[in-house]
Amino acid sequence: MGRGALLKRWNPSLPRHWTHHFSIIGAVGALIPGWTVHAVLAPPSRHTRRAEGSPDHMATSAAQSRTIAFIGLGIMGSPMAANLVRAGHTVIGYNRSRPAVDRLVGAGGQGADSAAAAVADADVVITMLPADPQVAEVVLGPDGLLAHVRTGTLLIDMSSVSPQTAVTIAEAGRDKDVRVLDAPVSGGEAGAIDAVLSIMVGGDAEDFADAEPLLRALGTTVVHVGPHGAGQTVKAANQLIVAANIQALAEAVVFLEKAGADLPSALEVLGGGLAGSTVLARKRDAMLNRDFRPGFRIDLHHKDMGIVTDAARAVGAVLPLCSLTAQLMASARANDDGALDHSALLRGVERLSGRAVD
Repeated sequence: MGRGALLKRWNPSLPRHWTHHFSIIGAVGALIPGWTVHAVLAPPSRHTRRAEGSPDHMATSAAQSRTIAFIGLGIMGSPMAANLVRAGHTVIGYNRSRPAVDRLVGAGGQGADSAAAAVADADVVITMLPADPQVAEVVLGPDGLLAHVRTGTLLIDMSSVSPQTAVTIAEAGRDKDVRVLDAPVSGGEAGAIDAVLSIMVGGDAEDFADAEPLLRALGTTVVHVGPHGAGQTVKAANQLIVAANIQALAEAVVFLEKAGADLPSALEVLGGGLAGSTVLARKRDAMLNRDFRPGFRIDLHHKDMGIVTDAARAVGAVLPLCSLTAQLMASARANDDGALDHSALLRGVERLSGRAVD
């Protein structure tokens, strides 16, 4: 009997897709030698949570309330910090630009004038920063977080950086008696706003267990995927899959339009079949309307494709599609599309097909 069937027999009221996810995660754990996979599957909709303000919700929030310093209140970090406030935590935010801090204060959080001030009284520190250089400076620099956090603090880096950077931070944290997790996310701005992110976590199992309640306030799928750096390795694979999916969708859009198909109808039927995907569902309207306001910028995805290619080289993995997609991402930046959403890969396909791009 499979794991999903066993779980269903144990509790027949569980939704079918919960047992499906349970089976998949168990299978993944069996396939990766030396990696222990722990999964926390929250209900798929925020509407299934206890109503805020109800006695049960208030009691739960009070029992689990933490003081969290949140460093980096950008497109992703700002809604994530606000969701932690809604979950009943004390959140002290810091960002280089003050308006982001003011928005957090307006949402019920607190603001700090420096990263050092934000972490002074925190028992958990979360960082959500653009790339490796910023994470290294903020965490490891002479006046970085490790110079100011308290002994025993849990530091959760939710940025997307290289696996090696994650390992380096964990080792530096160990020297300071600071516990570290790498916990990058997938789901984009919409997922951050709706608290339905997928969160892949690397680090010690005990620290994951401590972080689990916080992470469940941010995402619906929270998985411990292995030791330090494993979270970033899985995130790199995620970014490869997403980039390839967006590129394929962009090529399909140009092909369908040039062939004279009714594009909205075509994408609707494709979404209902095997070609359907989260990428198609999330990026369909952006491509139909050529609305490339950034949810996740090409500049950042270009950075992530560099992480994938470097990590693949380090382990001896040959990834031809990764190399091609990385070049197409680089081409988009060279054509001044770096500040646009990664769905703007469509513009590159249009250029190659002889279309004028505004």
